Amino acid sequence: MRQKRAKTYRKLMSLYCMSFGFREPYQVLVDSEICKLATESRIDLSKQLSTVLQGATKPMITQCCIHELYLQGKSQQPAVDLAKAFERRKCNHRDAIPGDDCLASVVGDTNKHRYVVATQLQPLRAKLRLVPGVPIIHINRSVMILEPPSEETIRVKQQKEQQALRPAAAELAKLPQQPSDPPRKKKGPKGPNPLSVKKKVTRPTSTRSTPSSPGGLSIGEKRKREENNQQPTATCKRKRRRKHGGGPTSPVVTTT
Repeated sequence: MRQKRAKTYRKLMSLYCMSFGFREPYQVLVDSEICKLATESRIDLSKQLSTVLQGATKPMITQCCIHELYLQGKSQQPAVDLAKAFERRKCNHRDAIPGDDCLASVVGDTNKHRYVVATQLQPLRAKLRLVPGVPIIHINRSVMILEPPSEETIRVKQQKEQQALRPAAAELAKLPQQPSDPPRKKKGPKGPNPLSVKKKVTRPTSTRSTPSSPGGLSIGEKRKREENNQQPTATCKRKRRRKHGGGPTSPVVTTT
């Protein structure tokens, strides 16, 4: 087997082990058709199953599938001998039924016992793809192939992963109960950020007193009084005009 294919098969089986609880040795249900093909192609069926599933296997077959090989005559005696070498799985069918119906009934709707099914029948493979967690093996040109997981298998795997993330019922009971419909805050205009708004600084009002003169009057009142007192004196006084020498001067008379 190529390394790339072996790596892919290893990932597929880890998916089945983690999500659906598969474990070694894997229980492999084989049908009559794959036994016939293995003898015709000279394939070591037990060895190839262990190689594909990347682990120990336990091949199993039902009585109904062996009965099908008996009905095909002595030509299928090598296939009958190969089937007898496998472990017998009880199917609880008193009368033999077709092999595909027998395997479908053993697997059931949930694959409770975690079977891997190796079959060549197309209708049976299509029916098993609807059951989650069923690895299907078939042979194509003497090469054993493990089919990729079906859509139902992937859906159940994702569902289990989501459930694993949620708390269990016992943990939910311990948690405090919260109101189902919390009150919603009404949306409205928002005010400014209080951290970005500067606070108003209140400065003390200082009363400035005007300087006063010793007599009890202020400087402005004193100046006004001085101006009022100087006005009448200026109007009464007249300036003398000096006479400069333009004519004959009068003689000075002295009396004794």
